[in-house]
This record gives sequence, structure tokens and C-alpha cells, in this order.
Amino acid sequence: TKYLFGDTSKESIVEIPQGQLYLVRPLSPKGYSELIFKDAAATIRRTGQEYQYQLVVQRAYEEGEEELLAEEDGDDGAAEALSADKDEKTFLLDQGLHFRSEVRDGGEAVFAWRDLSGDPGDLYEFVCDRSVQAPEVGTFEMVAIKCQYERKFRKPQEAATEKDLQQFNFTNQTIPSASAVSAPTAEATDPPARPKAIEESLVKQTQKDLSSRTTKSRSSDKEVTHTKAPPSAMTPKGAEVLAKERAELHLFDFPSGSFMLQDRSVVATVSEVGRWEYWLQITGEDREWLGQPVVADINPVFNFEYLSFIFNHYTEDGSAYSWLLRFADQETEERFQEGLMRALWERLNEIKWTKSTDDERQYVLDAFQDLTMEDAENVANEEADEVEEEVEQDPSDSQQAEEYDSDESADDVITKADDGNTNSQLAVGYKHDRSFVVRGSKIGVFKHTPNNDLEFSTNISKVETPGGKLFSPKKVMLHSEDTDMILQNEANPNALYRMDLEYGKVVDEWKIHDDIPVKTFAPEKKFSQMTGEQTFLGLSHNALYRVDPRLSGNKMVESDLKQYTSKNAFSSAATTEKGYIAVASDKGDIRMFDKLGLRAKSQLPALGDNIIGLDVSADGRWVLATCRTFLLLIDTLQKDGKNEGKLGFEKPFAKDSKPQPKRLTLQPSHVAQFHHETKAALSFTPARFNTGVDDKETSIITATGPFIVTWNMKKVLAGRKDPYTIKRYDQEVKADDFKYGSDRNVIVALPNEVNMVAKQSFKKPTRESIAATPRASGRFGSKLRKSDVVNSPY
Repeated sequence: TKYLFGDTSKESIVEIPQGQLYLVRPLSPKGYSELIFKDAAATIRRTGQEYQYQLVVQRAYEEGEEELLAEEDGDDGAAEALSADKDEKTFLLDQGLHFRSEVRDGGEAVFAWRDLSGDPGDLYEFVCDRSVQAPEVGTFEMVAIKCQYERKFRKPQEAATEKDLQQFNFTNQTIPSASAVSAPTAEATDPPARPKAIEESLVKQTQKDLSSRTTKSRSSDKEVTHTKAPPSAMTPKGAEVLAKERAELHLFDFPSGSFMLQDRSVVATVSEVGRWEYWLQITGEDREWLGQPVVADINPVFNFEYLSFIFNHYTEDGSAYSWLLRFADQETEERFQEGLMRALWERLNEIKWTKSTDDERQYVLDAFQDLTMEDAENVANEEADEVEEEVEQDPSDSQQAEEYDSDESADDVITKADDGNTNSQLAVGYKHDRSFVVRGSKIGVFKHTPNNDLEFSTNISKVETPGGKLFSPKKVMLHSEDTDMILQNEANPNALYRMDLEYGKVVDEWKIHDDIPVKTFAPEKKFSQMTGEQTFLGLSHNALYRVDPRLSGNKMVESDLKQYTSKNAFSSAATTEKGYIAVASDKGDIRMFDKLGLRAKSQLPALGDNIIGLDVSADGRWVLATCRTFLLLIDTLQKDGKNEGKLGFEKPFAKDSKPQPKRLTLQPSHVAQFHHETKAALSFTPARFNTGVDDKETSIITATGPFIVTWNMKKVLAGRKDPYTIKRYDQEVKADDFKYGSDRNVIVALPNEVNMVAKQSFKKPTRESIAATPRASGRFGSKLRKSDVVNSPY
């Protein structure tokens, strides 16, 4: 079995986030000391082989430095490999390293180990930053010792005795100073004594979870206050037990950024407590640890490699915690997973789990596993009701928007709206470098400058119907080479409006149909807005159709109408460059069409969560769906069978070769930290790929609360545990999208500000980057002088 240090869903076990790496040669004529990395992080990582671990020291870059170097290297694979070697030193954790630590008189903690490829006596030394506390040093060394034990004895560290571990303790060996000007004398000296906290960590806490202790820092008398488990909620009376398994319980500790063992043996029970109501209770021998409803916000993540289940827990006072259950074996975790996912699925769908097919149940279970991209097995798309059987069967840091004069009077700048409105929507131009921001019944127009800034262009101060009735657009879409904008008025659900952007006014009202409303709409093809294409797609709750504004009377093309007898609750649609269509629903299922008016070529079952946004890669390979607490990335390319090489849009998936959805989530520990900082639940904005006619999709962008999140596609598909970066603002992000033709610049609409921000300013999610509230800029990205426009802040 794998052991747990920190979040076991990650490749990294433990990390020292900041320090310097030296190569010290006390006996070599090559020079006494060489600084390898001025700023670096030391990590102990798992490898792909059991009982094998690596010590990795990685150079840390200044903000934006790594991206600049990547641009210089281009796509040269050899250069990238050389750079990786230059910026990262990797060592197999073996007893031969003589890995040890000490704390110097100045207070710095130092790790040292032999350079096995160097001259006799050569050492690598990692000098920790002064901010690194004693518990972190002790934990890091203990993890290293236990990793060496596992490598030597080929057995898990839980079997180690204190005596076993002592053979990997080399603290009696002197560590020469890395910063000395001349070599030290040959006279032997006793190594400096360890602080008590470190010594206790290494000796007395061998068989305990080190991070569960409150330990004094070597540099102060203040005690570190670790996260404590909140009182458990009262357990409602259960009608049926869906799962009941024994496990280890760990709680995420905010100060240390790691999971702490709370109880070695608890019973986790999932039970039905009412009609479509379910409860998770975790009980120890002498206390109730927690109880909470089974809802989507628990953000469940199962990792079978490490036999772990991580989830979020919310208390009545609004606090959020992240817990981890670790099971004894895979069979136990599978039983628990099925019970929990049954509860979650039944709550969301209000349908009994047993009424779904085996293949649909497996599809749901696969989606919630922490796995790399690969095809799922045996996922069917048949529906029990023949009326619904429409799927075709197989016959076989921000850059500000504009610079202003430093002597500009505050009275000349509008910083707040006086009508109570805030920015709500963003439309990014493809044909022309413009972005449009909706704010109530106003639309601001911003120019993209050559140096990737935004510059205010004009303000459309009144959005009103041709009859003169003011309205606030519910949805907007650029059209006809970015010269028109299609607007939706919630007060008139059976019509759409065309705004001529040159004149800045609504010039047409299009009646779509007498009885079929417009719930949402999408372009005919992904890049139609760059052309003079007039037609586009419309959706109602149960119909998909084409709209042609050139028709007289109603604008729906009746011959292209595909209507269903039941309420499918269609919610969003997206198209590919060829015009293939993906349609999602509030039920969570996704249909793929090659053309309008016909049955879907493929349909993917619902996970239960509403899909609030949909995007498709230009070539149709990838479908990206947004739910409130997670994203779904689906590979539509068929990799075997007679339809090998075809997309799910072109040919139906074989019954035994459906795609496995990749569920993109924030790590539960990050979700808990987000909630801890903002007191708000996770709620993603519709996610989008970067896009461009000749550009490949490389990134995904979305936002939740004040955080923008971007996923790196290469890291996602490679199964990396760190695929996303974040940027925090001091206000909620209302809308976001990539600049057309680039994945390096993001346009962001805050309630009263519009910015273009470089993606290189995004940071890895850490305690610091999540907690760091940015300083208010003191000006709004769209600040307008009164001489420019009245009452039109953005």
C-alpha cells in the first residue's frame, strides 16, 4: 500500500517551497562552492515504480521569466529537454545519498546529500529560506528516510520500526558551509545540534503522522495552530444504507498545506435519509467526526492508485474543509464509490440508480476517477423510452485597459455606475480587434492595441427595441464579420434583435416562431462571425433549429427543425469549423450532430449536473462542457473498430468504445482554501478554449468568484497533477475569454472594470497565491472621462 504524506492525489509528497541549491566540493581543486539555483524548491515525488522515490530540486522563475524563455526556445524539443535538465536536478532517494539535515547558527536549515557522480566528498546542499519552519524541515527529512526504507526493504513504511529507520539517519556527518570563501579545515567538529522540534519529529514521531502536531518554530516562540475538525452535525435517521466502509481519515491543514491524520480507523456511511436526500457520516471509535448532505459541492475525487477519496465539507456557519479517506484496498474503495455516486446521481437526477443501464453507471463512475485521458468501456447511449431514442445506431498581473494622465482630476473619471448595474457579459471580436462588454442596457466597446492592452473606443448608451423600449440583453453574439450583434431580450422569448454596430442601435426585430421560444443560440460554424454568413442556430428547451433572418415572417427554417416530444431541457450549443453541432442540457447529457434536422450521431449520458456552457475545438476533436463545480473534457475521436479515425459527430460510437470523460476539477484542498478566503461556493463561468482559425486549442479558461483559472491542455492530457494556474482579483469575475488568435492574453470583465491580462501573470495555486488579495488598482480598466461619455463606467 502507498503511504500518505500530504495530498495523495498529487505526484508530490512533500515540498520545501523556497531555498538555494549549492554544490560543495570540500576536497576538490575545481572550487569549493558553486551556486546551482539561486531560487529553488525541493520536492519528494513518487515515481511510476513501487517503492521508488525521487528528490527533485527545481529552479523557480521570476514572474513571466519561464514563458519568455519558452518563447525564445520555440518548439525545439531538444532545447526543451536541455532546459529541463538545466532547471531541475533529480536524485533517486537511496541510502547511498547519506541524506541529512542540520540547522546553522544563523537559523537556516540545510539538507545535504552526496553527489554520487562527483568527486569523493562532493555534496549537494539545499539551504532553506528562513521562512521555512522547523516542522516542515522535520517532516521533509522523515519522508526522505521512509522513502529510503521502502526502496531498501521493498515494503511499505508502516512496517518500519524506529530501529529500522535509524540506519538511514546520518546526522552525525558534518555538513560543510556552502557559503564559505575558503575550504574548511580538516579538523573534525561535532555537527550543530538539531532544534528540539526537528529531533522529536525524527525520533519520537516515526509511527505517527508528523503533521498532526503543533510544533514550535525554530525562529520564534509562536505556536503553529493547525486546522481543527469542526463539530459533527446531527445525523438524521437513515432509511437505507448505500455504503458502509472502514477507512483512515485525514483533514487538510491550511497552515501547513497538507493533509493530517485524524483517525486511523473510521466508518464512512452513505445513507438515504429522505426522498432524494442522502447523508454522509464518518464515525470513529470515540467520536462522530462529520456528517453532511451528499451534494455536488462536496466535489468528490477518487484516486484508486492511492486508494483515496477526497471531498469538501461545509459547516452550518459557512466554513469549508477538505477531508481525505484512505481505504485498505481497491475493492473497498470501489464499493464506497458506487454507494456515494449512486447517492449523488439520484439526488441530481431524481431517478433511481438501478433504472440506469450498467454502461451508464460505469460512465458516471469513470468520470469521477482521477485518471488520465483514455476511452471508457461499455458506455451505452440507448435510452429506454423509444421516443427518446434519437441517437443513430451503428448498423455494425493584469495589463490595464488604458493609460491616463497622472494629473487627471478624480472628478473627470467615472468610477461607478449610478444605475446599480455591473458588467455582465463579454463578446470578443474575431474579425476586428474589438471586445464588447454588456452593462445593463449599455454596451462598452474596447479596442485591442498592438501591445496587448485594451483601449476604450465608444459606448452604446441605450440598448432598446426598434419601438424604443429599453432592455438589458440576456445574451449577445457577434455576427456578420463583427458588424452586427444579435441580442436576446428576456421579455420577448420568441424574438431576437439585430444591432448594427456601426450605428450603435438595434435596427431589426426577428420573430423566430409563434410557439417555439429561443432559449439560446450559436453560430452556424465556429468562425461564422468572421464571414458574411447570415444563418445561425437556435435552441428551445426541446428543439434545435436554424434561423435565417432573410426569410419573410418567422425566421425559423422549418425544414431544419429537430423537435423532441419530451422536455430535454437543452441549455447550450457549440459548433465546429465544419458546422458539426454539440448540444448540452440541464440534465447533463450531450448530443453530437453532423447536421441539423437529423438524429444525433452520438449521445453521452448525463452525470446529473446541469451543463451551463459548451465549447468545441475547431476540428471537433474535443468537447468542453461546464458544470457549476467542474468541467468535462471529452475526446470524440474513435480509436478502434470500423469507425476508427472518425469523430463522434461523424459516426456513432460503438457500444463498447465510448469516450471516457475527463472531469476537470480544482483539488478539494484548493476549493476549501477558495471558500476559506471568499466564503463563496464554487461556481464556474462557461469555460472556453483559446481559438483561432490556424491555432490549436492549448488552453482552457474559466472563473469562479474572484479567481480566473486556466488549464493547460498538454498537462491535462498527460495526467499531470498540476494542470491549472490561477489569478485572483479583488472582485468577482463576471466574464472572461481569450483574445482571438492567442492563448497568452485573457480579457476579463469585473463588475466595474475591464482588463486584458497576460497569462504569464497566472500562478500555481498555493496558500499564498490563493490568499493574496490584489491591491486595488485605484482606477478602472475602462475609466472614461466625462468628456468621452456620461455614466458609462466599465
